[in-house]
Amino acid sequence: MNFRYKAVTQAGEKKEGIIEAVNKDLAIVALQRRGFVVTAVTEEGARKGLRQELHFLDHVPMKDVVILSRQISTLFEAQVSALKAFSLLATTVDNAILRKSLNAVCDDIQAGTSISNALGKHPTIFSEFYVNMVRAGEESGKLNQTFIYLADYLERQHELTSKTRNALVYPAFVVFVFITVMTMMLTLVIPKLTAIIIETGQNIPVYTKIVIGTSNFFVDYGFFILVLFLGFIGYLWWLSRSENGKTYLDNVKLSIPVVGPLLKKVYVSRVADNLDTMLTAGISIIRSIEITGAVVGSKVYSTILKDVAESVKGGSSLSDAMARHEHMPPIMVQMVKVGEETGSLGTILKTLARFYRREVDAAVDTMVSLIEPIMIVMLGLGVGILLASVLVPIYNIASSIN
Repeated sequence: MNFRYKAVTQAGEKKEGIIEAVNKDLAIVALQRRGFVVTAVTEEGARKGLRQELHFLDHVPMKDVVILSRQISTLFEAQVSALKAFSLLATTVDNAILRKSLNAVCDDIQAGTSISNALGKHPTIFSEFYVNMVRAGEESGKLNQTFIYLADYLERQHELTSKTRNALVYPAFVVFVFITVMTMMLTLVIPKLTAIIIETGQNIPVYTKIVIGTSNFFVDYGFFILVLFLGFIGYLWWLSRSENGKTYLDNVKLSIPVVGPLLKKVYVSRVADNLDTMLTAGISIIRSIEITGAVVGSKVYSTILKDVAESVKGGSSLSDAMARHEHMPPIMVQMVKVGEETGSLGTILKTLARFYRREVDAAVDTMVSLIEPIMIVMLGLGVGILLASVLVPIYNIASSIN
């Protein structure tokens, strides 16, 4: 059981953190052995506050975890003890949440908890993948090498995720600007110009009538459209909180043209990279598949990997288990099969991860180079057609008067 404590040292310094013990009494005894004067001990999970409900606010950037992993590996390589290494790092990190977590890790290590279990108490910072890698390093006696693997892996994933996200941000921004401009034109500019056209009593072209009708619709029912839009956003948020909803939304994302194939490459690259890193660290194939499924970032691929793990447990080969799922590319299945037959699965997975990272880079570069001009042309055409449909009749009115 885990207990959260508050205590004061003999020097008068306030301390707080989490300690692992069989019961509350033993937790107090363990704290007193450290020379602490215990002021409060509560069972972790016994009370829930607003901060616990909003645990997603406890965010630590990936780059901070990458730097931390490299620093830990350097300290371990220099034969610095785990307690001293984490104590030193806790005083040097800038992120307050990470610093607090490292102080708690120090307290747990001092109480006799293993490094992996101490890190596992902070899942928002150290993922299940991270914790299992550290556990494998503890068992093999190669912790410094494990943290190097972790830093390299996290750096690759951070670079891949950032590049993909940045590629999607630009078109999303342009679409947002397009919708905003068109809405303002239809609700603020067009109605004033429409009044001028109607007052003349001249015949109005069909395309101008369509624009005026659309403008009137937005002016009359704009509030209801906004409510429906916000309701749709709320529905998507509600849907994303259920397991079935997450699976449905992930399937939708994977079926979107251009974006879907890009995301598939990202997930496949992540699967290959995860499996390679964990197998290199000495984690069993089944456990590696299960952990990869938990951290891959897609409910679709998570479900696939759960099924793959069950099939491998039942005696199936990894390649045969993967071949049953359409979201697993045939080239990956064939490469894994070659790796199994030649006994070089780790090397094959590393090659696959590198191949799909290059594929993602190429796809992102191509998408960005195509989307930028297309979006700009669409924005220009949309505004141009809207204005032309109203300004042309006004021009005709002016010409007839002259």
